[in-house]
Amino acid sequence: MEKWFVAAKRADFAAWSKKFHISPVTARIIRNRDIFSEEEVEKYISGTFLDMYPPELMVDMEEAAVIIEGKIRKREKLRVIGDYDVDGIMAAHILTKGLQALSADVDTVIPHRVKDGYGLNEQLIEDAFTEGIRTIITCDNGIAAAKQIALAVSKDMTVVVTDHHEVPYREENGQRTELLPAAAAVVDPKREDCTYPYKNICGAVVAYKLAALLFRRAGLEPAKKQALLDEFLQLSAVATVCDVMELLDENRIIVKEGLKRLQSKPCEGMRALMEVNGIESRKLSAYHLGFVLGPCLNATGRLDTAARALSLLSAKDRRSAMQAAEELKEMNDSRKLMTLDGLEKAVAYIEENHLEQEKVLVVYLSDCHESLAGIVAGRLREKYGKPVFVLTNAEEGVKGSGRSVEGYDMYAAMTECRELFTKFGGHKMAAGLSMRKEDVSLLRKRLNEGCRLTEEDFINKVHIDVPMPLVHADRKLAEELQILEPFGTANPKPLFACREVHFQAGRKMGAKENFARYKVEEDGRQYEVVYFGGLEKFHAFLCEKFGDGADAALYAGGCDYCISITYQLGINSYMGRSEVQILMQHFC
Repeated sequence: MEKWFVAAKRADFAAWSKKFHISPVTARIIRNRDIFSEEEVEKYISGTFLDMYPPELMVDMEEAAVIIEGKIRKREKLRVIGDYDVDGIMAAHILTKGLQALSADVDTVIPHRVKDGYGLNEQLIEDAFTEGIRTIITCDNGIAAAKQIALAVSKDMTVVVTDHHEVPYREENGQRTELLPAAAAVVDPKREDCTYPYKNICGAVVAYKLAALLFRRAGLEPAKKQALLDEFLQLSAVATVCDVMELLDENRIIVKEGLKRLQSKPCEGMRALMEVNGIESRKLSAYHLGFVLGPCLNATGRLDTAARALSLLSAKDRRSAMQAAEELKEMNDSRKLMTLDGLEKAVAYIEENHLEQEKVLVVYLSDCHESLAGIVAGRLREKYGKPVFVLTNAEEGVKGSGRSVEGYDMYAAMTECRELFTKFGGHKMAAGLSMRKEDVSLLRKRLNEGCRLTEEDFINKVHIDVPMPLVHADRKLAEELQILEPFGTANPKPLFACREVHFQAGRKMGAKENFARYKVEEDGRQYEVVYFGGLEKFHAFLCEKFGDGADAALYAGGCDYCISITYQLGINSYMGRSEVQILMQHFC
């Protein structure tokens, strides 16, 4: 079931149109992205590297820099501990390479997903201590590792935390108290006392900011500094998209500027990864980062060790980069097959246990590879439109990942039953956890009892930017809409809607005939509409609305089915030719 909503946010669109040389339609779309003032419009359209926020605006950032500088001067050994997803890998590489540029004695450890789990654990602290390391710098983790950091402090070790996840808290009498770890510096924009202007950055961006501040304070040679920051911005862009950060404010600038650098002068590792996936660098988009390159980088941390991804990023020549890239692609191909198997078993589990009606789905798959739990949870969320936790057997108890929906704060919900977990962390839309196997049923019960979502919340909401007849869907507008890129979370491709479109004929396309082109008419004019959304769904709709066999009749031609549609507008380039393309998204 769907509900269509037309955005009705107000602004002086005529004034914006005149000042920024854009159409009123584009002005309305920008306002729909929660852009309020003319200054924000200017930044949204024309923001550059120079509009990024200074690192020292983040609480404890300068303190972290001072601590690290002191350690480098004393030639003390430093250890960077990251995470095994794209964000954690990129953050670890950025910090390590940045510190090496400052002549630091530094190495990198990425926790093993199965052996170590997420973030810091006691064994990682013990290992570092045994190896003579007295300073640990975390990235993309650490904010929830109070116990582990307390252990390090008890051994006279110094810990600097750089993270971006939600800060753990205790709630009593309606008052929240943050539970910060006892680190020497805790850099996390989500801290209540952090006044950084934009808090929704990823771990790699926090690492980038720290590296930039260290370079400036050290007076690093300008050309070397710029080359490193250009590379780090590329990797920060990849991490921002892959960690599903909102592509607004500073994140929009990071991804836009990072893509420019990836298109013009990618680092050796990313160039190789693009090549093995058949991506021309000049055509690279945010889509490729999130759905092609990112999964390859993620696969190594899921099925093996993230060290493979680090070796790709560290490659200094084409040969070693290509070898690493090919290994990552092969691993991702295997991961895809395993994911399909896990998804089929998860759907069967839900049906066999009659869980479809529950508000929060807690799915226990004993033999699912624990590294795939998050992907399977995401697929189930798309299928059922509900918050999902996928749990699987681990060395001690069970581990799992959750993926949420709009309106459900997954981290807050978990905090309400925190005693059931041996370890947990995350944010509103995603989380990870460890717990005892015998508490799985109780977790399902507690989460559903505490869930405040209503039936209305589970109806798929289609947010339409502008109701617009097809006559206005022309090349001029399609080209103008490109200034809104990069598209992604919180900055989706514009969605238009049109009533009473007459579908008259169609032809299936593709080797598997899994998409189609339709000849349609509106107000006496002919247009072509393309649909990639799954023909089975559209065919079922046609037969329900117009009678059995309506789908076959449409492909035979000579029909007149009056349908309301939503659509996106783009330009399709193929074999040196380009054409305006109207892409149907929804129908009723």
